[in-house]
Amino acid sequence: MPTRARGQLTDPLWVLIERRDRTLATTYSIVIPAYNESARLRTTIEKILAHMQAHGWEAEVLVVNDGSTDDTAAITQGFADQNHAVRLIQNPGNRGKGYSVRNGMLHATGKIVLFSDADLSSPIEEADKLFAAIVAGADVAIGSRWLRTELQTQRQPLYRQIYGRVFNLALRLILGLHYRDTQCGFKAFTSRAAHTIFPLQHIERWGFDPEILYLAGKFRLKVEEVPVKWAHREGTRLNPLRDGIRMFGEMLKIRWYSFTGKYEPGSPSAVASL
Repeated sequence: MPTRARGQLTDPLWVLIERRDRTLATTYSIVIPAYNESARLRTTIEKILAHMQAHGWEAEVLVVNDGSTDDTAAITQGFADQNHAVRLIQNPGNRGKGYSVRNGMLHATGKIVLFSDADLSSPIEEADKLFAAIVAGADVAIGSRWLRTELQTQRQPLYRQIYGRVFNLALRLILGLHYRDTQCGFKAFTSRAAHTIFPLQHIERWGFDPEILYLAGKFRLKVEEVPVKWAHREGTRLNPLRDGIRMFGEMLKIRWYSFTGKYEPGSPSAVASL
């Protein structure tokens, strides 16, 4: 991607973003939900900052600490003390990945806001693909592991793949979500889309991805599914049986919330800020 020269916009991507929203100073916000991620967080932040510098981005990195009991907060604060582009956001205790993403999204100041898993299963370089999709007209761009499976450098274990296919079928039947991959932790939003969706998000743990895509559909936002490089990382905290049952229940909750009007703008349950 072409870079932004000092004092002048030379990259068409930057020019188009400036035209779409002149009210925000930061171009990109990168939100990282983090719970006990001290083992890999330092490397993740370093990679993101290096990519930002190489491309001349006006960007911020928001690490949302979800009540970690390790050095996640201290590591992030150490970066923040040295680099104003890094911000530490603290959750009120351990609330879950969905809460963490929402908290980061509602604190972000960028014109385009990306959330990424802390392990960078999709390399930060793949963000360029999502940003390009938004510049081309999408409101939401979601990374997909299954549109081009050859981009997977390390596959999930077979049982996880089977679970994923069953879950995806249930999403199609219950919520009408016809995406190949709803669960990839690599999604980008325009600021307008983020502030349309996330104040109405209720699911706080693993099942939040279908909810935000359901809300995108409800408000007729344009969602583009983009094939990205991806590698399975060991150490996931997702338990396919326990969390699968919970996520199935959360699908039904999404339907119920929609039926009872909780997804209406201005409803008493909408989250104005965190």
